[in-house]
Amino acid sequence: MGYSRSMGFSGCHSVLRVHLVGLVIVAVVAAAVVNCTLLAAESGVAERRQTKPAEGDSAAKPPQQSAASKQADKQPQKKAAIGRIVLSGQYPEGSGIEGLFGELQPSLPSVLERLQQAAEDKALSGVWLRLEELDIGPGKINELRAAIGRVRRAGKSVYAELATAETPQYLVASACDEIIMPPSGVLLLPGVRAEITFYKGLLDKLGIQVDLYQMGKYKGAAEPFTRNNLSQPLRESLEAIVDDIYNDLAKTIAADRKLPDYQVKTLMDQGLFTAAAAQRARLIDHVAYSDQFHETVRRRLKVDQVEIIPGYKKKQVETDFSGLTGLIKLMELIVGGKPAEKITGRKKVAVVYAVGPIVEGESLTDIFGQSAVGSSTLMAALRKAADDPKVVAIVLRVDSPGGSAVASDLIWRETVRINKPVIASMGDVAASGGYYIAMGARKIFAEPGTVTGSIGVVGGKLVLKGLYQKIGVDTEVISRGAISGMFSATEPFSEAERKALNGLLQETYRQFVSKAAQGRKMSTQELEKHAQGRVFTGRMAKAVGLVDELGTLQDAIAEAKQAAGLKPDEPVDIMVLPRPVSIFEQLFGGGSSGELEAAAPELARLLRQAKLYRRLLCEPAMLWMPYSVKFK
Repeated sequence: MGYSRSMGFSGCHSVLRVHLVGLVIVAVVAAAVVNCTLLAAESGVAERRQTKPAEGDSAAKPPQQSAASKQADKQPQKKAAIGRIVLSGQYPEGSGIEGLFGELQPSLPSVLERLQQAAEDKALSGVWLRLEELDIGPGKINELRAAIGRVRRAGKSVYAELATAETPQYLVASACDEIIMPPSGVLLLPGVRAEITFYKGLLDKLGIQVDLYQMGKYKGAAEPFTRNNLSQPLRESLEAIVDDIYNDLAKTIAADRKLPDYQVKTLMDQGLFTAAAAQRARLIDHVAYSDQFHETVRRRLKVDQVEIIPGYKKKQVETDFSGLTGLIKLMELIVGGKPAEKITGRKKVAVVYAVGPIVEGESLTDIFGQSAVGSSTLMAALRKAADDPKVVAIVLRVDSPGGSAVASDLIWRETVRINKPVIASMGDVAASGGYYIAMGARKIFAEPGTVTGSIGVVGGKLVLKGLYQKIGVDTEVISRGAISGMFSATEPFSEAERKALNGLLQETYRQFVSKAAQGRKMSTQELEKHAQGRVFTGRMAKAVGLVDELGTLQDAIAEAKQAAGLKPDEPVDIMVLPRPVSIFEQLFGGGSSGELEAAAPELARLLRQAKLYRRLLCEPAMLWMPYSVKFK
């Protein structure tokens, strides 16, 4: 079992043939993807709709018409434009993928930009959001809610359309002016649930032993592999997070819907609502189909016509690939040629994205958005921003559960040696190594629901001897040295090896705590109270001093401008780093399992985790939160 980043071919001609065949295959697949996507795209409403003429109007006119009536006919009709945006999917952070597949998979920055354009568009009277299945965490929810708030503060109405909605969709919708749902719609608000998967039973059946050790009472990183249930300290830590998220959920909905907190909690105990029941509970405003509500909007805006603009500000994908010119355009889309950077003369704020588990070397991203943060890639991005004379400040946007201790430390070192202001902004999760790389920043912003902290260390290995015996594989060993079998897959740690490993983990933990204390301007003893692997939400972390402010990425950018001595209203250009990767870098830099993802997403997720575990377990020490807590 080994990890390989690239595939070797013998001879230049073989390489050329493989690449040419790959080009043809990718071109065919991409064309099919484009055609299929366009059929189901957000602009499925192919033509702009407008309100029907009032009942009784017709082409036929009365024989005689009064002077007042004729004068009214000459008056221009009042019109209003509403931008329609569909929100659906995962909305990954960062620069994503260059070219065709990047256009087909919208990112969080792209949808936030569309909402910002709506706020600034003087020709627009409002925004109509259709919320479909959203697979996003608390950080992204808060970013979308904040963007909706900016549209509303610009004096524009925001309407939310739901069909079948769970908590993420509803939290985004409740930030809008009004919520509509068709009569057949269903709203699910079942409260908050944390699920932690344990693999020990499976590993026992396979004959696999996980020999892991951890520093920190609450770390719990080894528990999914060494236990069948939660230890009391880990349960205590996770219960505190669930309580915080649950109470804030009730508080947020209560404020949005003008209901008392206790009533919202009672409603969440009921959990499942038809559209009519949700309206009676004052959780939504209208039970109507979208075409019926269209007329309500017209009356609300006091205009004669309402023009719905489908796919508002959505970047259009080229569809005409006929002939040689079309093939060239398709190739350019697939390759994702780097667009020329606009030269405005403005100062810049660099936003450097750290999205995914942290590993040594280069970052990894597949065409379906799964990514890992490579220390070499991120350090190069930070250096590029630091060396650019136009860049006045850097925002490090972190959405990572951590990973390699060495890689995390290398990235941290790069942040503290930069002379320009560095502001950290946390997304859905910035825990363990994700917290480590942020703690050297001048100021740390977290989303209210960010999962962060987890200041602790874990290390160990998989022991496959039992599995080998089950499948008839025998191993003989010849060794020299007391700890020569430290990372052998055939035997658990010996006493000498365990002692050596514990010494390494203790020193790594000491460095983590001391550097965190230095960054937070605390004594080591005070920081230790909030370490031991304990996990916090952003709200909890601010209360104990692990982060400075609660806010969005835009808030962090505003702070970066201020730290650089710029005025709040001074325009700046945003430099996004690392640069997007092309489809070829995805295809030849790492694989993906698209068919499996579509057929069995949970199995695909487990396989991705297994691949990552295999890589990270080769590390002697990890700053990692490997239990994946999905709050529902």
